[in-house]
Amino acid sequence: MNSLSSLVQLGWRPFFQQQLTLDELTEFTIGRVIEQHRSGVVVLSELGQFNLSQSYSEDAERLCVGDWVLFNGDNQFHRRLERQSLFQRKAPGSKVATQLISSNVDSVFIVCSLNQDFNLSLIERYLSLTKEAQVEPVIILTKADLCDDLEQKLQQVQSLDPFMMVHAINALDQEQLSALDTYCKQGNTIALLGSSGVGKSTVVNGLMGFEAQLTSAIRDDDSKGRHTTTSRALKTLPQGGLILDTPGMRELQLGACEQGVSETFSEITDLARQCRFANCSHDNEPACAVRVAIETGVISTRRFVSYQKLMREQALNGATLAEKRAKDKALGKMINSVQNESRSRKKGSF
Repeated sequence: MNSLSSLVQLGWRPFFQQQLTLDELTEFTIGRVIEQHRSGVVVLSELGQFNLSQSYSEDAERLCVGDWVLFNGDNQFHRRLERQSLFQRKAPGSKVATQLISSNVDSVFIVCSLNQDFNLSLIERYLSLTKEAQVEPVIILTKADLCDDLEQKLQQVQSLDPFMMVHAINALDQEQLSALDTYCKQGNTIALLGSSGVGKSTVVNGLMGFEAQLTSAIRDDDSKGRHTTTSRALKTLPQGGLILDTPGMRELQLGACEQGVSETFSEITDLARQCRFANCSHDNEPACAVRVAIETGVISTRRFVSYQKLMREQALNGATLAEKRAKDKALGKMINSVQNESRSRKKGSF
């Protein structure tokens, strides 16, 4: 990614400008994190591209692609600006931590393949994450040329949200890809989310106009793909926008995102308010509006099970993460207290 002529091309907006003091405007350089690696981050500014020197402060360690930062003439990190949006998930496996994915995103392409990997429940999981971040979701269904029941699957996806934008494309067909140009205008940042092998890198290559990402064939036995993107990076699009490809996520655990799940399943949330009991579990309680909707076919059993699963998961993981934050905060206070007491003793000995 080359140096750009203005911060506006990088997505700079009044929201970020208003966070700066006059001193910061004169003393520091504004840049955006465009690459994230295990060894650190790369920042792009009007002066060019730099590897950012980070201290081991908590804020510096928590930078992610899309962040706006201030740094000095020695390329040393000063501070991160408040984010307009943030994508995060619970870290994979049993680790109790939150993993940041990207920030300051305008639209998210949720990419799903129309082969045997097609999964409505997985799309709902990505939608919950996207709506929690208050970002516009756009569903991209790839491999449309290989799908025998395209209209049926399109209807299934659109039924998740009648107002949601859904595109079924062959990502190798440039004419079909042009339908996505409207999201790629100057200053807009797009993130791609999806499992390995669904065609995210092919979409990126098509929008970029050249092979910016490596692609690999899917396995014939189960239609699963292999990781082709190994790090997160922002790239400039010919249309003027910015696009972020993320490594495929074999595991996407939700953290605390009750609002995102509620919005994704808004029809269930609305019906739940009509139940006789405020704490209705929608199991065997009398006058349960949700159960009636399931029995009459208004809501499918699959969708209700997906809703319950995501609600339980986010509540459990959210509580676990909150407990860890509380313990970390208490530990930090104890360490500061010990350090302050030690300094006081040293001063008293002189």
